[in-house]
Amino acid sequence: MIESTPGRPYSGSISDLLTVESNMAYRRELMKAHLKDSEYPMTITSFPRLGAPGVFSDPHHDPAKSVTTRSLFLPEEVINNHCRFRALTNNIQSRRGSKLTKNLPIFRDTQTPSPFIDPTIPLDRDTCPEDAEARSGAALPDRIYLDALGFGVGCCCLQITFQAGNVDEARDLYDALLPVTPIMLALTAASPVYRGYLSDVDCRWELISASADDRTEEERGLKPLKENTFVIPKSRYDSVSCYLSRSLNNKPEYNDVPLPFDQRYYDRLRANGVDDVMAKHIAHLFIRDPLVILSDSIDQDDQTSSDHFENIQSTNWQTLRFKPPTANSSIGWRVEFRSMEVQITDFENAAFAIFIVLLSRAILTFGLNFYIPISKVDENMYRAERRGAVTEQKFWFRKRPYGKDISLRPASFSSSPNSAVPPNELLPNGVHGSSNSRRSNSETNSLNHLSLNGSGVDEEYEEMTMNEVMNGKGGEFPGLLGLINTYLDTLEIQSDQRQKIQRYLDLIRKRAKGSLKTTATWIRDYIRAHPSYKFNSVVSQEINYDLITALHEIVGGARQANDLLPEGYSGSGPS
Repeated sequence: MIESTPGRPYSGSISDLLTVESNMAYRRELMKAHLKDSEYPMTITSFPRLGAPGVFSDPHHDPAKSVTTRSLFLPEEVINNHCRFRALTNNIQSRRGSKLTKNLPIFRDTQTPSPFIDPTIPLDRDTCPEDAEARSGAALPDRIYLDALGFGVGCCCLQITFQAGNVDEARDLYDALLPVTPIMLALTAASPVYRGYLSDVDCRWELISASADDRTEEERGLKPLKENTFVIPKSRYDSVSCYLSRSLNNKPEYNDVPLPFDQRYYDRLRANGVDDVMAKHIAHLFIRDPLVILSDSIDQDDQTSSDHFENIQSTNWQTLRFKPPTANSSIGWRVEFRSMEVQITDFENAAFAIFIVLLSRAILTFGLNFYIPISKVDENMYRAERRGAVTEQKFWFRKRPYGKDISLRPASFSSSPNSAVPPNELLPNGVHGSSNSRRSNSETNSLNHLSLNGSGVDEEYEEMTMNEVMNGKGGEFPGLLGLINTYLDTLEIQSDQRQKIQRYLDLIRKRAKGSLKTTATWIRDYIRAHPSYKFNSVVSQEINYDLITALHEIVGGARQANDLLPEGYSGSGPS
C-alpha cells in the first residue's frame, strides 16, 4: 500500500479543481517508475485474494511463520518494516485480549454449499495458542473468516481534507458532512471480494472497524467493568458519535447515541474556556489508550508540541475527523472526510473528490442544514455496506436543507447544469456562517445528549433512494447535485470549465441513478460472467488475474467499460 497526496493543497478554485485528475495520474506515473516492468500501481480498495491459499504476494511467504498477527492467512512479511506498524498490530491485539476477527457473510450463489464451511481454514494448525480460536467457534458457518488487522487496514480509501476559515466554520462543515458520510460510502462501494470469496457486502467499513477494535471484553459490555472504566459502544475505527457545531441548528435530539467521555479531561477543558460540545468531543477521544508511542516522542513540551494530542487524535479513525491547527504552524482548522472507497481510475477518484469539495462550498455558502439524528446516520452506515445498496437500499436524509435565513426558492435548484437563476436571487446565509446564530459557551450546556428519543425532529427527515438524495425529489428536496449546480451558477465560470466539471458530476449522477454500476457491482458481475467461475462464490487465481488485468486495462483506456464509466472515457493521464 502507498499513500499518495498532492504536492501542495488545492485552492478550491474551479481551475485548480480541474487539475486533480492529472495530478492523480502524475502520482500514478511516479509510482510506476519505481516498480518492475510487470508491476503496476492499482487503486483498488481490497485485493481480492489477500490471505487466500496459493500465491498472492511476490515472493510467496508462509503465513504459518506469522509472529505478530498470528494469523492463519497473512504472513509476517505483509506488515511494513517500520516499527510503528508491527507495534500497532501487536498492541491492538494484545490490548483486546484476543485475535482481531471478522466474519463477513458469504455471497450465496447458485452452487454455493449450504451451509458454507470454508475448507481453506487450516483448522489443524497448532503453532501458537490463538490457532485454537478458529476451530473453537470463532470461524462461523456461511461466513468468510478474517483474523488480522491487515485485512482491514489493508483496504484502500479516498480521503479529502478541507481547511476552514475559522473554528466555527470548521464545526459547521463537520456537522453538515456527517450525514453525507454513509451516502458516499455506498456510492463509492468497491470491495465485494475477501480472501478469494465473493462476500454479501460491497464495502470495507465493517471489516476495518472490527480489525482495529482494541476494546476489551469489559469495554465491549461482555463482562462487568472491573479493570476498565468505560463501556465503549463503538470500535476506535467507526462512525462519528456527536455533532460539534455551536449553531442553534444543532439540536440535542440529533445527538441521540451514547457518548462516553472522560470526566477528568472534560472538566479541565471546561475550566479553560472550551464549550460543552467541544469539550465532550475531545474527552470522548481520550477514553482510548495510546496505541503506539515512540521512545523519542515521550518527553514533549506541550506548550510547543501537539504530538501527545495527535497520538490519540490520529488513532481515533472515524468517518470524519475534526483537525485543530498544529503547534507552530500556519495550518488552520480542518475537516477530513474519510468514508469513501478508492476507485479504479483517476477520473473516478477526481470526480468524487471534486464533488465533495463543491458540496462543502455549497454548504458554507448557503448555510445548508443536513442534520438528522446520529442513530439514523449509523443506520445508514449499515445500509451503505449491503450488496447493491445504491439501487436496493433507502437512506435517512433531511427533507429540507435550507437554513432559517436562506431565501432560496426550491424551484431554483436543479440537478442539471446551467439552471437559470441569476446570482442576485441567491441570498446565502453568509459564506462563513456569519449570520448563523450560535450558542454562547453557557448555552451549549443544554447540548448534553440527554434527549435520546429523537422527539420533535422526526418530521425533519425521511427515507430516500440514492437517486433522490443525489438528484432530487420533487420541488422540496433539490438533491445534493442540485445544490452544487446552484452554487456553480453563482460563480463566474468559463463554459469549457463548466463542461469539464459537469463531466465529473455526470458520473455521480449516473451512479446514483443506477445507470452506471458501482465498482463493487462491476467487479461482482465480471466475476460471475467469467468462464471459469463455478457459481460457488470462489474467486480463483485465474479469475483474480483476469479481473486485475481488466481493471488495469480500464485505467489506461484499452478496455471499454460503458456500464462503469461515462461514454467517451479514454483513460486517465496528465493533461
